[in-house]
Amino acid sequence: MVSPLVRPAEARTEAEIVERLRAGGPALIALSGGVDSSLVAAFAFEALGPGAGAVTLAGPAVARSEIDRAERVARTIGIHHEVVEVNALEVAAYRQNTPNRCYFCRSVETAAIRQVGGPRGVRQYLDGVHLDDLTDDRPGLRAMDEAGFDHPLVWAGWTKTTVRAAARDRGLPNWDQPSDACLSSRIAHGDPITVELLRRIEAGEAAIAAHGFRRVRVRTHGSGARVEVDPDEVERLRSEPTAGAVRAVLRSLGFDPVELDPRGYGARRPRGGVGP
Repeated sequence: MVSPLVRPAEARTEAEIVERLRAGGPALIALSGGVDSSLVAAFAFEALGPGAGAVTLAGPAVARSEIDRAERVARTIGIHHEVVEVNALEVAAYRQNTPNRCYFCRSVETAAIRQVGGPRGVRQYLDGVHLDDLTDDRPGLRAMDEAGFDHPLVWAGWTKTTVRAAARDRGLPNWDQPSDACLSSRIAHGDPITVELLRRIEAGEAAIAAHGFRRVRVRTHGSGARVEVDPDEVERLRSEPTAGAVRAVLRSLGFDPVELDPRGYGARRPRGGVGP
């Protein structure tokens, strides 16, 4: 395992990453469907062939679109892939939605992945964490370290920009896909996480995305919701008839009041939902 605090003096090459994975033996990759874990899956398959496998975790906080994307990526790579059901909502500390919520979720998820890999003689448990992920407080990363997961992209000194360029060159279908996060990340810290609320958020985001928005977040606090899209799409979100249609669909799902964020996704604000 590579500590997330250890950074190489300079970035290592794709060939060095592949060789390191080849030397590490049979591997299992936590494939979220995002570009980072997808690239690691591609490296592992190049290094190990049938000795590499990928697992995507499904559960109440995972949108169906993420699972579909992971399946598409796995087919493109050719790696053996399976979807495993997990439910972090069984853990009370996760349902309470404290700021370290991700620690409890990742603890459940890594245990499920290791349960798959153990009987198969897996020696490497891999994820898609890269250097840019280390600039934030990441309780989930601590759980993955504790579970013995390795971060090949951190070892290599790669950033998101490097990852996207390599994924594009390899023809991965999600190379320019916006970063995503579990549906629970939309709920303000302290508001309980429930299956019903997660389903409403997923339905709302899907309905808004159908209007052609590249990235949608429906962030909730209490009974209200705030909609975020990329900054260059804010004007369209807040213009009629789209604005009225978005408000109507969210109110039909039980959200009220509904705010259409004028700053767009990525504006600095309290994490974990709508916030104060």
